[in-house]
Amino acid sequence: MSATRVLVLNSGSSSVKYQLLDMSDGSRLAAGLVERIGEETSRLKHTPLASGGESRESTGPIADHEAALKAVSEELSRDGLGLDSPELAAIGHRVVHGGKRFTQPTVVDDAVLAEIERLIPVAPLHNPANLTGIRTAQALRPDLPQVAVFDTAFHTTMPESAARYAIDVETADKHRIRRYGFHGTSHAYVSRETARLLGRAPEDVNVIVLHLGNGASASAVEKGRCVDTSMGLTPLEGLVMGTRSGDVDPAVIFHLMRVGEMSTDEIDTLLNKKSGLIGLCGDNDMREIRRRIDEGGEDGARAQLAFDIYVHRLKKYIGAYYAVLGRVDAVVFTAGVGENAAPVREAAVAGLESLGLAVDSALNAVRSGEPRLISPEGARVAVAVVPTDEELEIADQTYALVGDGSA
Repeated sequence: MSATRVLVLNSGSSSVKYQLLDMSDGSRLAAGLVERIGEETSRLKHTPLASGGESRESTGPIADHEAALKAVSEELSRDGLGLDSPELAAIGHRVVHGGKRFTQPTVVDDAVLAEIERLIPVAPLHNPANLTGIRTAQALRPDLPQVAVFDTAFHTTMPESAARYAIDVETADKHRIRRYGFHGTSHAYVSRETARLLGRAPEDVNVIVLHLGNGASASAVEKGRCVDTSMGLTPLEGLVMGTRSGDVDPAVIFHLMRVGEMSTDEIDTLLNKKSGLIGLCGDNDMREIRRRIDEGGEDGARAQLAFDIYVHRLKKYIGAYYAVLGRVDAVVFTAGVGENAAPVREAAVAGLESLGLAVDSALNAVRSGEPRLISPEGARVAVAVVPTDEELEIADQTYALVGDGSA
């Protein structure tokens, strides 16, 4: 019996998302989420996709990630898909920060774990949880390849002119200060699928990818390689997001410290959790923002301003990356907002007709889970919607590395 299954784990500080895929045909066998780990009200939701069965939910204390993964394994076993299955080829882990070193998916060993740990200062919220997930999975299946797939890897092809900040070089190097970028698995998958949608090879197209979820990022992809991206040292830089500010004058921080008498932690919380759309209008759900706009009044005006600021930043990055690439074959929207918010897509390219960008209103209004063009027929630059699939991308990269038994 050949081992063709890959379990994809995305371990957060108090949660574990997972999917089990069969790489012989890319099918999903199961998916689920464990949340509120470490609390009395922990919750596990498991969906057996292969059998088409109904989701199962359970609540109760799950003490730590080891207990969470054991609970996941038990749910999988109920469907005949347990972690002890000989058909399981590997476990693929999403790791947020890989620094400059990790440019490809990597089989985990002690040296890899040590380097991920060394990167914790530049990813204090994410890498510790990713490490916990890897170590827990290792303990459960020490014989199985564990593969780290890094959010930052796709962006390591950026030239130094794009990756460097204009600060003292010695200081930057000492503290690893540079632009790393994030959402790399999404940008890799979506840029490649956009080329497929156009009927061309990734090496033949230049694409601007707009990953718009609660976190949001843009990338300029030239012939299949990232040459610029909006997020930087951390996921805070760039576009306006659900709760993150995106680009601000760095002196805002000094001003808040001196005049506002705010601590570093308070400013960190402000910019990461109380800014963006939620800071501007009190909502970080684009559906709610559009509802408020439609209702009008003072509340609608506040929501409209938040929407306009969000779109203004999008346009700036589209224009900037158009200049970086020189030639653009497609602008593609993905993730929760990008895939579902037609008004955002229309507003983002409105007024950019001289750049060859436009949307067909009827095509843009269609809701679909399939990749599709929303630009008018014969448009000089394609505008597309391509649903992202980060789990499939992680599974693909994992299986390509170890599926033939080379690990």
